[in-house]
Amino acid sequence: MRLFPSNSSKGQSNGGSNRALLYLNVYDLTPINNYLYWFGIGIFHSGIEVHGLEYGFGAHEYPTSGVFEVEPRSCPGFIFRRSILLGSTNLSRSEFRSLMEQLSQKYHGDTYHLIAKNCNHFTNEVCMQLTGKPIPGWVNRLAQLGDKIVCFHFNVILYLIT
Repeated sequence: MRLFPSNSSKGQSNGGSNRALLYLNVYDLTPINNYLYWFGIGIFHSGIEVHGLEYGFGAHEYPTSGVFEVEPRSCPGFIFRRSILLGSTNLSRSEFRSLMEQLSQKYHGDTYHLIAKNCNHFTNEVCMQLTGKPIPGWVNRLAQLGDKIVCFHFNVILYLIT
C-alpha cells in the first residue's frame, strides 16, 4: 500500500482508448457480512479501480493524505467481496492522478470518521465526479443508518433540554 500522492507511474495502459473503465471494489470488514449482506447492510470498505490501480481512503493520526493506492482487489486487511462496474471515464492516467492529488488534500487521515467521512464517502465522491452517479446505496448503508440514529438522539436531547 502506498499513501497518495506518490511518484509511481505503475498501472496498465488503456490501449490508446480515450475511455478507462471505472470499478468499485467492495471488501468485507467482518465475516458477519456473509449474513448481513442479504438484508442489504454490512460493514464494507470500498476502493475505486481505474487505469490498473485501486484508490481508497483510510484513517491515520496525521494531518496528511489518507488516500492510498494498492493493487486492484487486494486491499490489505480486508476480504474482497465483489467488483462493480460503475462506468467509464475520459480522464487519462495523469488526469486521474491529478484528481486523486486534489482529493487527497480534502481526505486527510486524521479527518476519517466512521459515520460522516469514511472510505465509502470517498469512493462515492470520486464516482459522482466521474460518472454523475452515486455508488450503490448498500455499500454505505450502515453509516447512513448510524447518521440517522445520531441525528435522532441529538434531536431528542435538544427537545428534552429545551
